[in-house]
Amino acid sequence: MRFVTYEADGNKLFGVKLEDTVFDLYELSKEFHNGVAPDFLKDMKSFIQAGTDAFHYVTELVTKLEEDGNMNARFLRKIEDIKLLPPIENPGKVVCVGNNYMDHCREQNVDPPKQPLIFSKWPTCIIATGEEIELPEESKQVDFEAELAVVIGKGGKHISEEEAEDYIFGYTIMNDVSARDVQFGDGQWVRGKSFDTFAPLGPVLVSKDEIANPQELHIKLDVNGQVLQDSNTKHMIFSIPYIISYLSKGFTFEPGDIIATGTPHGVGVFRNPQVFLKGGDVCTIEIDQIGTLQNKVTE
Repeated sequence: MRFVTYEADGNKLFGVKLEDTVFDLYELSKEFHNGVAPDFLKDMKSFIQAGTDAFHYVTELVTKLEEDGNMNARFLRKIEDIKLLPPIENPGKVVCVGNNYMDHCREQNVDPPKQPLIFSKWPTCIIATGEEIELPEESKQVDFEAELAVVIGKGGKHISEEEAEDYIFGYTIMNDVSARDVQFGDGQWVRGKSFDTFAPLGPVLVSKDEIANPQELHIKLDVNGQVLQDSNTKHMIFSIPYIISYLSKGFTFEPGDIIATGTPHGVGVFRNPQVFLKGGDVCTIEIDQIGTLQNKVTE
């Protein structure tokens, strides 16, 4: 399923997207269960925390809706009539993997890492598709990075590679926006990658059952229609199961945590001439089977 967090009539809601329509899951439950809806249908993180029973509950709701055929109910909205919000606005962790594509290492003339290169972004820099990336006064070199993001579905530590898929809820898109002059000037990456608005996320959260092989997804980024990144997740150095296992040896994962799995070649800082985002630019990322994340840049 394709889950969304969205705003309609001034209310923040949690729903499922079916083609060009979004359904409010809380109201949908009340429709089919005599006015009763569980609290885990109020927001994405609560739903993920509720586990597989909650997922099966929603699956049954959607099946009933499709069988009922009531497509004009109060819990239905056309996608153009709502404002999409970040699928998850309050993750406990946003963990990022650097230099995880071989072609990205080559464009830097660096050896591929022997173990995942890890940093973090603050959750406060997350924005939705359609919202604006703000260029900070502190930087003149704001760059883009198209990334597949993994959302953790249940808590755990010391997770084996073989078990890793059991801990995944689903997948979305992240733009790991980066102030390169700050990032490289600081000597560590967190501040340069955590300015407000530097983590566009969305547009939807696709449950893992919808994506047969997350290591075989076309990933593309363009700025104002010019394609600058064009690759495939099969070129990752460290696979998603390896990353989850590696990270879980050091800290405990919790439901709703996000892992950004790295970016392929084509980022602006390593181009000749260099390309950095400027006011008025429109940055668009597409990943197969997930959708399109698009953000305008403002000064």
